[in-house]
Amino acid sequence: MKNYNIAIDGPAGAGKSTIAKNIAKKLQYIYVDTGAMYRAMALSMMRQGISTENEEAVSKACSLIKITIEYIDGLQQVKLNGENVTAFIRDEEVGKNASVVARYNTVRKKMVELQQSLASSSNVIMDGRDIGTVVLPSADLKIFLTASSKTRAFRRWKELEEKGILSNIDDIEADIINRDRQDMNREISPLRQAEDAVLVDSSNLTIDEVIDKIILLFKEKCKGDLI
Repeated sequence: MKNYNIAIDGPAGAGKSTIAKNIAKKLQYIYVDTGAMYRAMALSMMRQGISTENEEAVSKACSLIKITIEYIDGLQQVKLNGENVTAFIRDEEVGKNASVVARYNTVRKKMVELQQSLASSSNVIMDGRDIGTVVLPSADLKIFLTASSKTRAFRRWKELEEKGILSNIDDIEADIINRDRQDMNREISPLRQAEDAVLVDSSNLTIDEVIDKIILLFKEKCKGDLI
């Protein structure tokens, strides 16, 4: 039986993870948060005191790190060398360092192998920066999800505010713009829209509107055979 794959790419803060999780629930597919895997790698480096700017040291340490994904009660759990680190990888500093380690070929090769293995054995929806271009180039549907930097900064500011964390929206936007620049200009697997990906701008859409739009695109692409 064929396994169906949906690839969602896009810049930081575009809502990829939230959208992908909800679509996975509706379709009863497995959601693979590739960004979480890179965050786990970054967390490991930070804990070991290894500068993520030191590619040689990161590459050497990478070979000794095991990152796995498990699903408990339908929720993704990320494990780093056997430890569940799901609760630790959403820190802002971890996110910044994840963007750095994701530039390195050794790290990306390790992650891609795991991601492709998951996709070959299950119906999955996967989000990241290079899913449609590198990880799942033959995905049944490819989406490039984006939003303006101001919209993405506001969303992140509101999220932090709801958690009682003080932040400056201008600083958040500056960080988002910098991460976009890093992701688009990295030598290995830069962020870009695949030629056959559908562009979806979520700036003026609600979460439900984006979800409905992508599911409709999926049904049209696969002619309604699978849902």
